[in-house]
Amino acid sequence: MEQAVRQLFERYAGFFARSLAGEPDPEEAAALYAPEFIAATPAGIATGKNDAEFLKAMRAGYEYYRSIGTREMRIRHLHVACIDDWHCLAHVAWTAVYARDDLPETEIDFEVHYLVQVLNGEPKVFGWMSGDEQALLKARGVV
Repeated sequence: MEQAVRQLFERYAGFFARSLAGEPDPEEAAALYAPEFIAATPAGIATGKNDAEFLKAMRAGYEYYRSIGTREMRIRHLHVACIDDWHCLAHVAWTAVYARDDLPETEIDFEVHYLVQVLNGEPKVFGWMSGDEQALLKARGVV
């Protein structure tokens, strides 16, 4: 399971890089997520479906990341905690790199904790928990 989850996040990081460089591939995005998922942040808890609206929101999200100068998102560390034969919690430590004409290159480290289900060897994200991204970006002068 751990190897499958590591490969999932390698694909995820690659998808993120390609999305920052241009338009996110909807099929590639859909392949990373389960049909339904849950997200928890300090702003609240939300549920969603891996559908056209989700993909539309993802495109808008990457457009926003590009607009604030996001240049790179890389994994610093990944720890996989298995729960049972099908589920795990993936603790992913990311480093985001931002740069604009009015912003020197700025690196921000943060973590996201992903709920992953592996069925038939195929890992899918079905949830995530993260901190207050906007507060962190504001504190570091990115937004």
